[in-house]
Amino acid sequence: MNSNRKKGSKAEWLIPAGLILLSLVPVIAGAARIAELSGGAEITADNARFFASPLPVVVHILSVTIYALLGAFQFVPTFRHRKPKWHRTSGRILVPAGLAAALSGLWMTLFYPLPESDGELLNVMRLVFGSAMLLSIVLGVTAVRQRNYFRHGEWMIRGYAIGLGAGTQVLTHLPWFLFFGVPDEFTRAMLMGAGWVINIMVAEWVIRRQRVRRMRPRRAPSISV
Repeated sequence: MNSNRKKGSKAEWLIPAGLILLSLVPVIAGAARIAELSGGAEITADNARFFASPLPVVVHILSVTIYALLGAFQFVPTFRHRKPKWHRTSGRILVPAGLAAALSGLWMTLFYPLPESDGELLNVMRLVFGSAMLLSIVLGVTAVRQRNYFRHGEWMIRGYAIGLGAGTQVLTHLPWFLFFGVPDEFTRAMLMGAGWVINIMVAEWVIRRQRVRRMRPRRAPSISV
């Protein structure tokens, strides 16, 4: 029995570990961007918009970093069920961080000059998925206030999946870079979109599994005579 519990406790850390690994590349890239802005790096066509208006990108990087890394621990059952106070406390940090990440991302999409490598199609995608992330978090908060904890969890999973899109987009871009080089505008939009879509599909699969588990009838305890 004890060995099974130890195996279970170790296995439950695989998901947050994987989510943190998925977040590392965008988190490190974000830290490098902040260092660039604070260190007075050379202004180029790629970073001029950030130097012209640094606050939105700094807010976005910091909030996404908190949201991605702290949010990974919400997938540890021990923290959710056995330590509800920790879950509530971290949730009070994650909700503002997620809202700040979504809103700052939408602001940058609407008001920053469009980079040469991007196009209108990618901008539309950013608006759609950024709005979906914002809506998911709002609906998650609304559900928990109504004490609908299952619905709360489902919406927060969706919001987190969209927020982690940048990590998956690294994986969708990597094979293309290796075999074909720098993608054109349309291909880049498709690769970016694929990252969000993959995450949403995984989120819906997780949500469906949770629903199936809740619908399963509990076995009555066996009574030995």
